[in-house]
Amino acid sequence: MDELRVIKNLLFFVSALMTIAVLYVARDLFLPIMIGFLIALTLSPVVRSLARLGIPEALSAVTLVLGAGLVLALGSYMISGPVAELLADVPEMGNELRRKLRGVLVSIEEISTASERVEDLATGADSTPQVALQQPGLLAFAAGSIANFAVLVGVGLVLALFILSSGDLFYVKLVQAFPNYAEKRRAVRTARDVERQISRYFLTILMINAGLGVCIGVAMYLTGLPNPILWGVVAFSLNFVPYIGAVCGAVLVAAFGVLSFDTLGAGLLPAAIYFSLTLIEGQFVTPTVLGRRLEMNPVAVFMTVIIWSWLWSIPGALMAVPFLVLFKVICDNVPALSVVGNFLGTRGANDTV
Repeated sequence: MDELRVIKNLLFFVSALMTIAVLYVARDLFLPIMIGFLIALTLSPVVRSLARLGIPEALSAVTLVLGAGLVLALGSYMISGPVAELLADVPEMGNELRRKLRGVLVSIEEISTASERVEDLATGADSTPQVALQQPGLLAFAAGSIANFAVLVGVGLVLALFILSSGDLFYVKLVQAFPNYAEKRRAVRTARDVERQISRYFLTILMINAGLGVCIGVAMYLTGLPNPILWGVVAFSLNFVPYIGAVCGAVLVAAFGVLSFDTLGAGLLPAAIYFSLTLIEGQFVTPTVLGRRLEMNPVAVFMTVIIWSWLWSIPGALMAVPFLVLFKVICDNVPALSVVGNFLGTRGANDTV
């Protein structure tokens, strides 16, 4: 029995490694599929409610998906101008930022030079000329990743359209897959609960992030930071990445604030307001609105963001928490995975050591 248990653990470990490798290699294949299923799960209760009112499922699916696509296209068009201007001014902004932060940069450079000299003394300096390959810039990499993600979202919307138009076909096939009535009933109940919880989570998070984006856009306008609409969209997008998104947004606002204002205090004020608003949203608004059942273990959330960022880059970071929520809802409804679901949740009343 001990040898059998060891073999099972090894097989599970090898299967997990193979799954990670497949997800990494075939990310362009799996990402639009996951996006399509998540969109379909989010909109399925809406389509079903409209069907009860006599509206055909195909018509409501086409209307909702086209509406979502038009909103995304309109938002992209509205921010395309400010983004293009910022990208064109990046070299000049970089020089200006280095000029204003010259004192800090000089100190960092001196520390780096001293560390390199110590390393050369320890390992022996090599006078052989080194050929350095120029890597693509961070902004170019981010722009390429976002453009690729936009294409994948478009494919996901088309897939969601087909899933939503099929109506209850998924549930019919699910019922046919189980042999007896009890299992059929439990499978349908689990699928319905997954659909309901996922839809509630995504629609709620979407509205919370939209509200946060509006608040930050207004706050940036009041502080005098240029392109406040752009910063509202940035806050809306980055807030899908817990913890890391708020820090990255605050750093970006701080950099552009230092460039836009004469004094360092005035330049850092927009970043402080940005971070404060995201802190209020993350610590008070979202937990209160979502409730305890869909709250996530912060350690699990942070690890999930890191893992999916490594696997699928920027799109993976944006999709990490939706994947985690979907997995947790499934674990909460499958008895064999209840331990995993309990680990992914927050501390309960009975969680004492």
